[in-house]
Amino acid sequence: MSITRSIRTPIMHRAVEANGFVFLGGTIADDTSVSMGEQTRNILSKIAGYLKQAGTDKSRVVSASIFVTDLSKKKEMDAAWTEFFGDNLPTRATVGVADLGGSALIEVVVTALKG
Repeated sequence: MSITRSIRTPIMHRAVEANGFVFLGGTIADDTSVSMGEQTRNILSKIAGYLKQAGTDKSRVVSASIFVTDLSKKKEMDAAWTEFFGDNLPTRATVGVADLGGSALIEVVVTALKG
């Protein structure tokens, strides 16, 4: 089995391909001063770009882990989520956390099928 790492950052690779899957590391919004919904939209847009670079797309996402600092704002996240994925909703887990560093309200990790 080959492993391909891409989209290098100082502390990790954003994408790792292995055994027909693309694993994307945690992604936060570029502007963390905006609402949960806007942060979610920004993250999902970034994820779409990372998936494209890895040779796949949002319709191939099979699983997601979402970390949020304020579960009372989950409806904003859900609206942006369903707007982005439409009928191709992946499985997901949403976990409340105390802090994501800085003022980030949400961090998303996804796994997609290659191709």
